[in-house]
Amino acid sequence: MRPPDQLSGARRVIVDDEADRALIERYRKGDREAFTELVVRYQRPIYNAAFWILRRAEDASDIAQVVFLRVAERADDYDPQYRFFSWIYRIAVNESLNLLRRNGNEDPLEEDSDIPEPDSKDPEARLNEAERAARVRQALMTMSTTDRTVLTLRHFSECSYQEIADILEVDEATVKSRLYEARQRLRRLLDDLK
Repeated sequence: MRPPDQLSGARRVIVDDEADRALIERYRKGDREAFTELVVRYQRPIYNAAFWILRRAEDASDIAQVVFLRVAERADDYDPQYRFFSWIYRIAVNESLNLLRRNGNEDPLEEDSDIPEPDSKDPEARLNEAERAARVRQALMTMSTTDRTVLTLRHFSECSYQEIADILEVDEATVKSRLYEARQRLRRLLDDLK
């Protein structure tokens, strides 16, 4: 799996609560194809979320595998009155944060890290986008895990405030406060990079 390409054209996860519930229920009843459909649906978004928290493609790939293993093991724990999307993202965020803690890996990335590159068709727009994306990546990768997590969920995964609150298991006001503060810090970092 390669690093995410979401800086230049973030794609929203298409959440279909009914379809997700039906797939997890089919899996609970022994339908392995239903689980495969969940993996296909969520593999890229889970990988992307993990990448922006962990800042390493190999770690994000490992976490994506762990997340789906956890989903397979804990399918019976999923409560269908809640969104599957929030449940699986919570697992991804928790597993990513646990890996960071285990590795004591909170240092900023080196310049040659495998950060995703933007993708655009027009050469001039591609150059402008590449310059902007490089500045954002550079700033984002120096931020704290908490800041990266909340910014990633809101701006790269395009989660709503309520979805982020569910994923992080905090109230919506806390999400808004964290986002505001993280955006302010990101803005200052971007100003410093000009």
